[in-house]
Order: sequence, then structure tokens, then C-alpha cells
Amino acid sequence: MTTMKDARTDKLNLAEILEVLSDGTLPIRFTAYDGSATGPKDAPYGLHLNSRRGTTYLATAPGDLGLARAYVSGDLEARGVHPGDPYELLKVMGDDIHLRRPSARALAGITRSLGWDLLRPIAPPPQEHLPRWRRVAEGLRHSRTRDAEAIHHHYDVSNTFYEYVLGPSMTYTCAVYPDTGASLEVAQENKYRLVFDKLGLQPGDRLLDIGCGWGSMVRYAARRGVKVIGATLSKEQAEWAQNAIAEEGLSDLAEVRFSDYRDVPETGFDAISSIGLTEHIGVHNYPAYFSQLKEKLREGGRLLNHCITRPSNKSNVKAGGFIDRYVFPDGELTGSGRIISEIQNVGLEVRHEENLREHYALTLRDWCANLVENWDAAVEEVGDGTARVWGLYMAGSRLGFERNTVQLHQVLAVKLGPKGEAHVPLRPWWNG
Repeated sequence: MTTMKDARTDKLNLAEILEVLSDGTLPIRFTAYDGSATGPKDAPYGLHLNSRRGTTYLATAPGDLGLARAYVSGDLEARGVHPGDPYELLKVMGDDIHLRRPSARALAGITRSLGWDLLRPIAPPPQEHLPRWRRVAEGLRHSRTRDAEAIHHHYDVSNTFYEYVLGPSMTYTCAVYPDTGASLEVAQENKYRLVFDKLGLQPGDRLLDIGCGWGSMVRYAARRGVKVIGATLSKEQAEWAQNAIAEEGLSDLAEVRFSDYRDVPETGFDAISSIGLTEHIGVHNYPAYFSQLKEKLREGGRLLNHCITRPSNKSNVKAGGFIDRYVFPDGELTGSGRIISEIQNVGLEVRHEENLREHYALTLRDWCANLVENWDAAVEEVGDGTARVWGLYMAGSRLGFERNTVQLHQVLAVKLGPKGEAHVPLRPWWNG
């Protein structure tokens, strides 16, 4: 470990700056292009800062956004982990590295040590989306055009890339594991079985699946005789899904439309599944969203809403810098209590809810394993920077679900008849 200097008087090297910003005891090995180093030499995990550009990213965007910029650009290298799954390093950093706000004198010393050239903001990596205040050209927040652009940014990366990460199910939502040793494919099939059973679907019923992705729920239901319409704002997803439907011989029962769910004209559905869409629509749009879904259901029809939530209803709904710029532009999360209240406020009756956050941690574990296994092909398909974004995002999200920073809730609701008829069994009718 370097010898601590007085940040007020002596010029600090990069390792010493990190020591000033932390408590001075690091569980990882940090090395930098200026030859400085700190942390245990035998630490299993580490970080190497290999360029001045990386220093600028870190200094001009403190927090997760600066770290992401330096990592995605390749200026900050993770040691001891694969770039497709930096989970173990992130876990150690989250548990044992506690950055602190330096005093005014220490901050002045750091500024003097870095020099103004390194503190002048530079263009971010090309994978980064515009900041919120610059997205007005795409329309107002959660307008149709801006939502479509946000979906395009995240989902139209490459169908081939998603095949590498998601596996044969092409399912980009939380799986439901019958046990911790179950495979990803078994768990995803089990998730669709659970949704299907909660909705009480029978052959000949009509299902609307909104935000349907690559159509896995659509095809699952159609295989069991249900007539299904899926809607997605991703053109690439819709094309892939329609091809898969045709290949399975399900075209007489199922279709996936490149469409906003609000533009589906049909009504009178027996059931609606919304699996991973609510995160994208904006909290202030919940009343209109759930009202529109209610209008599309017949009396006695059921809604299954499956989405990521905050552990508290008081939390800030906006995503952090890294998630908002690199993963889900304009994404918003709130607590499950807010979701339930909004469903109730439009007149739907909530019959059941459950938190599946541990299942999402397992899902992310398996997606990262897929990315690691297919790393070279994934990089060839989308580039090193984009592949790094996904490894960082999925590993960090896994940690978030494990630590209860985020949750995953399924809420089942029903549209009552005029005299309060729910048309549901007295007790839960599905296996968990």
C-alpha cells in the first residue's frame, strides 16, 4: 500500500487519491498507468486504470456513471473476473469499499494533483444514451415516440446477441425456479406455466400479452389452445416472434404485432399478461395504463402484472445514472404497494401478489453464465463495449436482487361483474 500523504500540500498519485476517498483499507488490488498501486498484492480481485481518459471519466462523473464509462470504454479493467460476469468483484466492492466525501482541503489537493486537463469533460462511450434533459427531441417523457426510442435503445441490440445471453427460451424476464439447481430453461418454462395457471386459461380463451418480447408467453399459451395477440415496440422482436410462431405451426392461434399496446383495438379478452412492461411506462401513467387494461378485459377476466419494483413506496422512482444512460432510458420503478393501489384505484380487484426477487437473482446468474460461455461470439456480434455493458448490468442487478435493493412482484387481479362476481375459486388454484 502506498504511504498516505497530506492531500493539502503534496501532489498525490492515483492510488493515493483512492486512499483519500476511501477509508484507506481496500479489499482489492488497485493499479494505475502512473505506476501507483494500493490494496493487498494477493487480493483475488482488482482494478487496473490504464489510461488518462479513464481518469477523466471517473473524475467528471462520480458514482456509478463514471465507473461505467471507464469500464465500458475499456479504460478500467477488472482483474480476477470475466467481463461477462464481474459479480464477485462487484460484491466485494459493495461490501467493503466505502467512499467518503473529502474535505474541502483534500478535494483541492486532489484537483491540483489531477490537473485541469483531466477534469475537463469528454465525450462518453458510444453505448451511452443521451441524458434525460437532452431527450426532448424524442418527445416528452413517456410519450409514444420517446417510449419507442427507449425500447429501441435496449431491445434492438441484436436478436443474435440476445440468443447468446438468454438461451433457447428467448425470455428476457425473471424465471421461476422450482429449486436452486434447476436449469434456466426449466425455470423459464415454469414461469410461463405459473402465469398461465394464475390466469386460469383454457383452450379457446383469448389472451393479450403486452410487451411480449420475442413471444415466448404467446407461443406457450398458443400451444395449449389459447388464442393470443402479443404486442411489442421492438420491430426486431416482432419479426423474430412471428417467424417462431410460423415455424411452430401456431399462426392460426397466435400473432405478435409491432405495436404499442394502446393501439390494439380488440377487447373482451379473457386474460391479459404484462410481463416486464410496467417498468417502461412511467409511474404517472399507471392510472391510464391500468384503466386501459381493464377496458380490454371481459367481466371476470384476469390481469397478471409482473414487474421489477423498489422495496419501498417512498423511493425515488428514477433509475441511477448507469441504468438510465446505458440500459433502460426513462425507466422508472416504484414499490409493489403503489402498483397494487393503482390497480385497485381503477376498479380491478387484487386477488394475489408475491415477491420473486431471489428468482431474478438466479435468472441473472444464469444469463451471465451464458454471456461468459458465448463471450467471443457476443463481442463479435455487438462489440466489446456493448458486451461489457451487459455483463456489468446483469451482475450488478443480480447483487441488487440479492441485497433487496430491487424486487420482482407478480400481482394477479380480476375485473369484477356488476354485483362483485370474481369468478375465481375460493383458494389459490395453481402450484407455486
